[in-house]
Amino acid sequence: MAKLNLKAEKRKIFGRKIKKLRREGILPANIYGKKLKSEALQVDSKEFLAIFKEAGETGIIEISLVGEKKVRPALVHNLQKDPVSDEPLHVDFHQVDLTQKVHVPIPIEFVGESAAVTKGGVLVPVMDEIEVEALPTDLPDKFEVDLTKISEIGQSISVKDLKFDKAKIKILVENEEELIVKVEEPKKEEEEEKPVEEVPAEGEEAAGEVAEGEAEAKPEQAEEEKGGVAGSAGKQKKPEAKDTEKKK
Repeated sequence: MAKLNLKAEKRKIFGRKIKKLRREGILPANIYGKKLKSEALQVDSKEFLAIFKEAGETGIIEISLVGEKKVRPALVHNLQKDPVSDEPLHVDFHQVDLTQKVHVPIPIEFVGESAAVTKGGVLVPVMDEIEVEALPTDLPDKFEVDLTKISEIGQSISVKDLKFDKAKIKILVENEEELIVKVEEPKKEEEEEKPVEEVPAEGEEAAGEVAEGEAEAKPEQAEEEKGGVAGSAGKQKKPEAKDTEKKK
Protein backbone atom coordinates (compact mmCIF):
# COMPACT_ATOMS: atom_id res chain seq x y z
CA MET A 1 0.00 0.00 0.00
CA ALA A 2 1.30 3.45 -0.91
CA LYS A 3 2.03 5.87 1.89
CA LEU A 4 -1.00 7.88 2.90
CA ASN A 5 -0.29 11.40 4.12
CA LEU A 6 -2.84 13.60 5.84
CA LYS A 7 -2.23 17.23 6.72
CA ALA A 8 -3.41 18.38 10.15
CA GLU A 9 -3.37 21.48 12.31
CA LYS A 10 -3.58 21.96 16.05
CA ARG A 11 -7.15 22.77 17.04
CA LYS A 12 -7.93 25.76 19.23
CA ILE A 13 -11.72 25.62 18.97
CA PHE A 14 -13.72 23.47 21.38
CA GLY A 15 -17.25 22.97 22.67
CA ARG A 16 -20.25 24.23 20.69
CA LYS A 17 -18.08 26.25 18.31
CA ILE A 18 -16.97 22.95 16.74
CA LYS A 19 -20.21 22.96 14.73
CA LYS A 20 -18.89 25.98 12.86
CA LEU A 21 -15.76 24.02 11.92
CA ARG A 22 -17.84 21.20 10.49
CA ARG A 23 -19.89 23.63 8.41
CA GLU A 24 -16.61 24.88 6.96
CA GLY A 25 -15.60 21.34 5.97
CA ILE A 26 -13.17 20.84 8.85
CA LEU A 27 -13.22 17.64 10.92
CA PRO A 28 -12.33 17.84 14.63
CA ALA A 29 -9.81 15.20 15.71
CA ASN A 30 -7.56 14.00 18.52
CA ILE A 31 -4.29 12.13 18.43
CA TYR A 32 -2.96 10.03 21.30
CA GLY A 33 -0.47 7.25 21.88
CA LYS A 34 1.83 5.50 24.32
CA LYS A 35 3.66 8.05 26.47
CA LEU A 36 1.91 10.77 24.44
CA LYS A 37 -0.54 13.27 25.83
CA SER A 38 -3.73 13.58 23.79
CA GLU A 39 -3.69 16.56 21.44
CA ALA A 40 -6.59 18.29 19.70
CA LEU A 41 -6.27 18.46 15.90
CA GLN A 42 -8.33 19.39 12.89
CA VAL A 43 -8.17 17.99 9.36
CA ASP A 44 -9.90 18.63 6.05
CA SER A 45 -13.03 16.46 6.06
CA LYS A 46 -13.00 15.51 2.36
CA GLU A 47 -9.27 14.77 2.38
CA PHE A 48 -9.69 12.56 5.45
CA LEU A 49 -12.57 10.58 3.95
CA ALA A 50 -10.60 9.92 0.76
CA ILE A 51 -7.63 8.58 2.76
CA PHE A 52 -9.81 6.64 5.21
CA LYS A 53 -11.55 4.89 2.31
CA GLU A 54 -8.18 3.41 1.36
CA ALA A 55 -6.61 2.94 4.81
CA GLY A 56 -9.58 1.86 6.88
CA GLU A 57 -8.72 1.17 10.52
CA THR A 58 -5.71 -1.04 9.81
CA GLY A 59 -3.67 1.08 7.38
CA ILE A 60 -0.96 3.47 8.54
CA ILE A 61 -1.72 7.15 7.93
CA GLU A 62 1.16 9.61 8.16
CA ILE A 63 -0.09 12.71 9.98
CA SER A 64 1.79 15.82 8.85
CA LEU A 65 1.21 18.34 11.59
CA VAL A 66 1.81 21.96 10.64
CA GLY A 67 4.96 23.21 12.36
CA GLU A 68 6.54 19.73 12.69
CA LYS A 69 9.15 18.24 10.37
CA LYS A 70 8.55 14.57 11.21
CA VAL A 71 5.33 12.80 10.28
CA ARG A 72 3.37 10.88 12.88
CA PRO A 73 2.36 7.33 11.89
CA ALA A 74 -1.13 6.66 13.15
CA LEU A 75 -4.16 4.36 12.88
CA VAL A 76 -7.77 5.50 12.80
CA HIS A 77 -9.06 4.28 16.13
CA ASN A 78 -12.54 5.73 16.37
CA LEU A 79 -14.61 7.54 13.76
CA GLN A 80 -17.86 9.08 14.95
CA LYS A 81 -20.56 9.66 12.33
CA ASP A 82 -23.90 11.40 12.25
CA PRO A 83 -26.57 8.66 12.54
CA VAL A 84 -28.80 10.40 9.96
CA SER A 85 -26.46 11.95 7.35
CA ASP A 86 -23.54 9.52 7.97
CA GLU A 87 -21.20 12.52 7.82
CA PRO A 88 -18.07 12.31 10.03
CA LEU A 89 -18.29 14.22 13.30
CA HIS A 90 -14.99 13.42 15.01
CA VAL A 91 -12.02 11.09 14.61
CA ASP A 92 -9.36 9.73 16.96
CA PHE A 93 -5.90 8.86 15.69
CA HIS A 94 -3.75 6.34 17.55
CA GLN A 95 -0.12 7.30 17.06
CA VAL A 96 2.03 4.17 16.90
CA ASP A 97 5.68 3.18 17.05
CA LEU A 98 6.44 1.23 13.89
CA THR A 99 8.87 -0.96 15.84
CA GLN A 100 6.34 -1.93 18.52
CA LYS A 101 3.52 -4.45 18.08
CA VAL A 102 -0.05 -3.30 18.52
CA HIS A 103 -3.39 -5.00 19.20
CA VAL A 104 -5.95 -4.22 16.51
CA PRO A 105 -9.33 -5.78 15.54
CA ILE A 106 -9.24 -6.93 11.92
CA PRO A 107 -12.56 -7.10 10.01
CA ILE A 108 -13.79 -10.36 8.49
CA GLU A 109 -15.12 -10.37 4.93
CA PHE A 110 -17.19 -13.29 3.61
CA VAL A 111 -16.65 -14.13 -0.06
CA GLY A 112 -18.19 -16.69 -2.38
CA GLU A 113 -21.44 -18.61 -1.98
CA SER A 114 -22.00 -21.74 0.08
CA ALA A 115 -23.57 -24.74 -1.65
CA ALA A 116 -25.13 -25.62 1.70
CA VAL A 117 -27.14 -22.40 1.57
CA THR A 118 -28.46 -23.21 -1.90
CA LYS A 119 -29.63 -26.54 -0.43
CA GLY A 120 -31.77 -24.70 2.08
CA GLY A 121 -29.30 -24.15 4.91
CA VAL A 122 -29.13 -20.94 6.92
CA LEU A 123 -25.82 -19.03 7.01
CA VAL A 124 -25.00 -17.93 10.57
CA PRO A 125 -22.02 -15.53 10.96
CA VAL A 126 -20.52 -15.82 14.46
CA MET A 127 -17.68 -13.27 14.18
CA ASP A 128 -17.32 -10.03 12.24
CA GLU A 129 -13.76 -9.22 13.38
CA ILE A 130 -10.76 -10.83 15.07
CA GLU A 131 -8.21 -9.06 17.25
CA VAL A 132 -4.58 -9.60 16.30
CA GLU A 133 -1.11 -8.64 17.51
CA ALA A 134 1.40 -7.44 14.93
CA LEU A 135 3.68 -4.62 13.93
CA PRO A 136 1.69 -1.69 12.51
CA THR A 137 3.16 -2.27 9.06
CA ASP A 138 2.22 -5.98 9.12
CA LEU A 139 -1.47 -5.53 9.92
CA PRO A 140 -3.74 -7.13 7.30
CA ASP A 141 -6.54 -5.05 5.82
CA LYS A 142 -9.04 -7.86 6.47
CA PHE A 143 -9.48 -11.61 6.76
CA GLU A 144 -11.28 -13.17 3.80
CA VAL A 145 -13.43 -16.22 4.57
CA ASP A 146 -14.33 -18.37 1.56
CA LEU A 147 -17.90 -19.61 1.95
CA THR A 148 -17.57 -22.05 -0.96
CA LYS A 149 -15.74 -24.35 1.46
CA ILE A 150 -19.05 -25.02 3.21
CA SER A 151 -20.79 -27.53 0.98
CA GLU A 152 -23.08 -29.33 3.43
CA ILE A 153 -25.51 -28.20 6.11
CA GLY A 154 -23.89 -28.50 9.51
CA GLN A 155 -20.41 -27.58 8.33
CA SER A 156 -18.52 -24.50 9.58
CA ILE A 157 -15.33 -22.48 9.35
CA SER A 158 -13.31 -21.74 12.48
CA VAL A 159 -10.35 -19.52 13.39
CA LYS A 160 -7.88 -22.34 12.70
CA ASP A 161 -8.98 -22.34 9.04
CA LEU A 162 -7.77 -18.76 8.42
CA LYS A 163 -4.73 -18.29 6.22
CA PHE A 164 -2.21 -15.62 7.26
CA ASP A 165 1.48 -15.15 7.95
CA LYS A 166 1.82 -16.68 11.42
CA ALA A 167 5.39 -15.43 11.68
CA LYS A 168 4.16 -11.83 11.62
CA ILE A 169 0.60 -12.00 12.93
CA LYS A 170 -0.73 -13.52 16.13
CA ILE A 171 -4.45 -14.22 16.50
CA LEU A 172 -5.65 -13.22 19.97
CA VAL A 173 -8.26 -15.88 20.70
CA GLU A 174 -8.37 -18.38 23.54
CA ASN A 175 -9.32 -21.30 21.30
CA GLU A 176 -8.62 -21.65 17.58
CA GLU A 177 -11.65 -23.94 17.38
CA GLU A 178 -13.90 -20.91 17.84
CA LEU A 179 -16.36 -20.65 14.96
CA ILE A 180 -16.36 -17.79 12.49
CA VAL A 181 -19.37 -18.89 10.43
CA LYS A 182 -21.61 -21.96 10.15
CA VAL A 183 -24.58 -23.26 8.18
CA GLU A 184 -27.53 -24.63 10.13
CA GLU A 185 -30.68 -26.54 9.33
CA PRO A 186 -33.62 -24.19 8.69
CA LYS A 187 -35.91 -23.87 11.66
CA LYS A 188 -39.13 -25.87 11.33
CA GLU A 189 -42.33 -23.93 11.41
CA GLU A 190 -43.92 -24.14 14.80
CA GLU A 191 -47.10 -26.16 14.97
CA GLU A 192 -50.24 -24.13 15.25
CA GLU A 193 -51.10 -23.63 18.85
CA LYS A 194 -54.18 -25.49 19.99
CA PRO A 195 -56.91 -23.29 21.43
CA VAL A 196 -56.71 -23.22 25.19
CA GLU A 197 -59.84 -24.41 26.93
CA GLU A 198 -61.16 -21.72 29.18
CA VAL A 199 -61.36 -22.79 32.80
CA PRO A 200 -64.22 -21.04 34.58
CA ALA A 201 -63.54 -19.27 37.83
CA GLU A 202 -64.67 -20.90 41.06
CA GLY A 203 -67.68 -18.64 41.32
CA GLU A 204 -68.68 -19.23 37.74
CA GLU A 205 -68.24 -23.00 38.16
CA ALA A 206 -70.40 -22.98 41.26
CA ALA A 207 -73.01 -20.91 39.51
CA GLY A 208 -72.91 -23.34 36.61
CA GLU A 209 -73.43 -26.28 38.95
CA VAL A 210 -76.39 -24.54 40.53
CA ALA A 211 -77.84 -23.82 37.14
CA GLU A 212 -77.40 -27.45 36.11
CA GLY A 213 -79.00 -28.56 39.36
CA GLU A 214 -81.92 -26.30 38.73
CA ALA A 215 -82.21 -27.59 35.19
CA GLU A 216 -82.18 -31.18 36.42
CA ALA A 217 -84.69 -30.41 39.15
CA LYS A 218 -87.17 -28.79 36.78
CA PRO A 219 -88.59 -32.06 35.34
CA GLU A 220 -89.11 -33.46 38.84
CA GLN A 221 -90.63 -30.19 39.95
CA ALA A 222 -92.87 -30.27 36.91
CA GLU A 223 -93.97 -33.78 37.80
CA GLU A 224 -94.61 -32.69 41.36
CA GLU A 225 -96.57 -29.72 40.13
CA LYS A 226 -98.56 -32.01 37.87
CA GLY A 227 -99.16 -34.33 40.75
CA GLY A 228 -100.23 -31.41 42.86
CA VAL A 229 -102.67 -30.26 40.24
CA ALA A 230 -104.01 -33.77 39.84
CA GLY A 231 -104.33 -34.14 43.58
CA SER A 232 -106.16 -30.88 43.97
CA ALA A 233 -108.43 -31.85 41.11
CA GLY A 234 -109.27 -35.10 42.88
CA LYS A 235 -110.05 -33.29 46.10
CA GLN A 236 -112.47 -31.01 44.23
CA LYS A 237 -114.35 -33.98 42.79
CA LYS A 238 -114.91 -35.67 46.17
CA PRO A 239 -117.20 -32.98 47.57
CA GLU A 240 -119.27 -33.19 44.38
CA ALA A 241 -119.73 -36.94 45.02
CA LYS A 242 -120.82 -36.26 48.62
CA ASP A 243 -123.35 -33.71 47.45
CA THR A 244 -124.82 -36.26 45.07
CA GLU A 245 -125.21 -38.72 47.88
CA LYS A 246 -126.99 -36.16 50.02
CA LYS A 247 -129.35 -35.35 47.21
CA LYS A 248 -130.21 -38.99 46.90
